[in-house]
Amino acid sequence: MTTAAELEQVAFELFDERGFENTTVADIARAAGIARRTFFHYFPSKNDVPWGDFDGELDRMRADFHAAPPETPLMDAIRHCLVEFNRVAPEQVPAHRRRMQLILGVPALQAHSTLRFQAWRQVIAEFVGERLGQPEDALTPQAIAHATLGVAIAAYERWLGRTDSELTELLDTAMRELAAAFGRPDAE
Repeated sequence: MTTAAELEQVAFELFDERGFENTTVADIARAAGIARRTFFHYFPSKNDVPWGDFDGELDRMRADFHAAPPETPLMDAIRHCLVEFNRVAPEQVPAHRRRMQLILGVPALQAHSTLRFQAWRQVIAEFVGERLGQPEDALTPQAIAHATLGVAIAAYERWLGRTDSELTELLDTAMRELAAAFGRPDAE
């Protein structure tokens, strides 16, 4: 075992076979042919395995936000970056679907997700704050970040429930609806 991706694959096979809750770090290490202690060089905990290189993905999203042209309307920039952040190569869709079914369907992972979602929202709040000239912890950047997360989770839940749906289309549509709601007089 030489990479986190290989260890992740072994773990997912065990999760499929035994269930997430019934698979231990020792089980994963044994199946991967590494010491239990070595597992922790790759992942801080079993709960982090389904998230893969999430910090690297957040860096990529942050870079996408920084590359957004300043003349692009705020909600259009967020929609574009959200869609791109969640774009998955067609051959990776089954693995991504399996990953997200774990993250959104296993109670222990849902609790752990709170920390990951907080970091994800922070990237959006930073961008919104910069665009609006407000601190990232001000109400508007935080409200937009929370709303965007809600859109993403709703789109993922629909995608997981309907195997014939396209994730990026769901995200794009939902973000357009959210942006339109911000512009409606009755939304004020």
